[in-house]
Amino acid sequence: MKKLLKYMKEYRGRCALAPFFKMLEAAAELFVPLVMADIIDNGIKNSDKGYILGRCGILIALALLGFSFTALSQYFSASAAVGFVTNIKRALMRHILSLEYSDIDRQGTASLLSRMTGDLNEVQSGVNWTLRLFMRSPFIVFGAAFMAFTVDAESAIVFVVVIPLLTAIVFALLLSSIPIFKKVQKKTEELLFIVREHLYGVRVIRSFRLGCKERDKFEKKNGELTHLSVFAARISALMNPLTYVVINLGIVFLLYKGAVRINSGSLTVGQLVALYNYMTQILIELLKLANLVISISRSLSAASRVEEVFEQGGGDVRGSSPVPEDYDKALELENVTFSYSQSASPVLFDINVSLKKGETLGIIGPTGAGKTTLINIISGFYKATEGKVAVFGVPSEKLDPSSFRKAIRRVPQHTTLFSGTVRDNLLWAGDATDEEMTDAARRAMAYDFLYEKDGLDTLVGEEGAGLSGGQRQ
Repeated sequence: MKKLLKYMKEYRGRCALAPFFKMLEAAAELFVPLVMADIIDNGIKNSDKGYILGRCGILIALALLGFSFTALSQYFSASAAVGFVTNIKRALMRHILSLEYSDIDRQGTASLLSRMTGDLNEVQSGVNWTLRLFMRSPFIVFGAAFMAFTVDAESAIVFVVVIPLLTAIVFALLLSSIPIFKKVQKKTEELLFIVREHLYGVRVIRSFRLGCKERDKFEKKNGELTHLSVFAARISALMNPLTYVVINLGIVFLLYKGAVRINSGSLTVGQLVALYNYMTQILIELLKLANLVISISRSLSAASRVEEVFEQGGGDVRGSSPVPEDYDKALELENVTFSYSQSASPVLFDINVSLKKGETLGIIGPTGAGKTTLINIISGFYKATEGKVAVFGVPSEKLDPSSFRKAIRRVPQHTTLFSGTVRDNLLWAGDATDEEMTDAARRAMAYDFLYEKDGLDTLVGEEGAGLSGGQRQ
């Protein structure tokens, strides 16, 4: 989480104001039991309606103050959490777009999607809850204990026993739940990968009538996720009953001790009610703290997964040399060997090519021979494991990427279209007039079917939905 905190800099003021107003609201709440004790011991005991109404006015004022402070705290915490995660998403998207092909292969598309959406939602929720309750709950717990001692020190001894015991329970469950939530998020990521794969290849699955087999594969992964989620939920579910048992035992002891002291005349009924209310406040706040602990553990786990993405890439120093205007050798590969990070055996081995300016080279080979891999290496999307790659007479690692990309033309094997219009897709290549784009459509044999629709304004769905395979090409 530490590496992500730099994206919170512009919201530091709100991060301070949110808990500040929550603590003011908590302070107002701590005075309520004292006013109630005063009403019982003085107003009700003496049947003084005016006194009771006056103290009720104080309670209403405390309620209005608490509401105002809470509204301000909610606003500052929510805006800080949303802004913080927005900054992370912006930076994460820039970082992902800068990753090398090898980094994306290593991380996986499903994993990146999961971390960009689900994990960052967990981070946002955790930050929001933390700003609102992380200071308030301990303040109420220890504040209630302090106020209880001001009411009656002897009866308040029970608070000294209850608070450390509850704290130990909360932190024990926190330490045991964090690694489990990490495993749950990993299994969720694996399930997302299967779902994405099935949706992308649904036509192939139906063609080969493998629906039952793939369904069983999904059920197996879903069952593993369910089992792990239930286990995590069981640990989390221990929080409420354990805290209830400890608090209720404390209340029983408090009522017994208070009844004895009332009988002896050393404690009033109003004071006992105040002590009971303080114990109840501690119970409510510790239940909130328990939920906060669970949210924080999930958020920390999600944040560590997001940090892993930021740690990918960035190790290679990009070149700054522009593409030379005058060159003799267009391409030179010297003893190039390449293997993917997931594969031990090389895909390409000891490749040597020398291509001068104006010469043409055709690469022919069976499926899996490494033709596409070789093109990706020449294009600079992958770096050779061994050997030397020089383009335009300059080693590829020394070339400025943007200058290099503008100097080459590459038609990928997989047709990729973005949602929007045909015009939007054509303008990916750079600025062009409508006449130039129309001429390009004619030369690509796309003019006829485009102008049967809306021409350059023809809408293209996700991945070219609504167009045939040939039309997409």
